[in-house]
Amino acid sequence: MTGLVLRFATVSGQRIDWRLARNCSVTPAQLGWMYLSLCLVSLGIATCFWMLGAYLVMPFAWLEILAVGIAFAMYGRHAADGERISLQGSRLVVERETAGRLERAEFDRSRVRVEPKTGDHSLIMLSAQGRSVEVGRFVRPELRPALASEIRMALRAA
Repeated sequence: MTGLVLRFATVSGQRIDWRLARNCSVTPAQLGWMYLSLCLVSLGIATCFWMLGAYLVMPFAWLEILAVGIAFAMYGRHAADGERISLQGSRLVVERETAGRLERAEFDRSRVRVEPKTGDHSLIMLSAQGRSVEVGRFVRPELRPALASEIRMALRAA
């Protein structure tokens, strides 16, 4: 596999890995700290108004905290979503993680078909032996043909 120029993959020995992940600006741990600080600020302000006699502010503060918590939980559930494609020896292994659920497909390298052809911006279909899996969700549509070509090239390389 020497001489192979790969844009999306990392090569370690005889193994090639493509790690395609969601672009998240905040990790789940950072999100938790942000939520905690938001709760403290919101409840602090609501407590000040409650002490001044504005009793209805507190229930709305709790409602706000609940709504933001639900939104953060939905974001955090998908923050670690991603796809990993590994080529080692005669096996191509595809692992997709969505909301904590891992799907794994394994193919014989010599039988894998990679679609779409160059120019199509749809997801990339890897198929062989009656099984198929779509990858490329976390790659910009205009870069998917380049990723498909790179996977094809790596599969053909000796």
